[in-house]
Amino acid sequence: MTVMDKVQSAARATVQGMIDREPVNYLEGGAIYGIISQGRHNLCTLEIMYNHAQDSELKERIVEAMEKLTRPLIEECEGLLKECNAEVPQFHFTNHQLQKGNLNIPEDARMNDMEIAAAVGTMAKAAQVNILAALQNSYQLHIGMMFRRFLDESLDWNYRLLQLMINRGWLPHVAKITH
Repeated sequence: MTVMDKVQSAARATVQGMIDREPVNYLEGGAIYGIISQGRHNLCTLEIMYNHAQDSELKERIVEAMEKLTRPLIEECEGLLKECNAEVPQFHFTNHQLQKGNLNIPEDARMNDMEIAAAVGTMAKAAQVNILAALQNSYQLHIGMMFRRFLDESLDWNYRLLQLMINRGWLPHVAKITH
């Protein structure tokens, strides 16, 4: 997408947001409910993984995933539901306090940093697939633009996680198929 395409897209979204804003349709609503559900569960799981992680950079990536991606996406999705007076789903996952420093969890009772990074990366990929599906089912430009923005930010975050995994030697070596 060129810079001019992005400018035109943002201008269309602004105009639509002012003069042509419709309530969320069923496809968009279903995707939004799924994203809220997955996001709430991911927050709970990310909090636990943060507390188990030992590597400070990995902890930073987990906090970014929670505070810059997951929570804002949930809040925007809930806002879309509230705008059209739809019920916002309630979930009763436990909130886990983020602990300072490294906890004294025995090694055989916690995931190691490589396992945590792989699990967080897998969760991110699942979230990205859901956001992409929601984007493909969006009829309204402002909703599609929101999903695209979060997908872009998530892919950028995922790149930083992969760089960390490469630098730490946490990516498994996969043999090449040569025949």
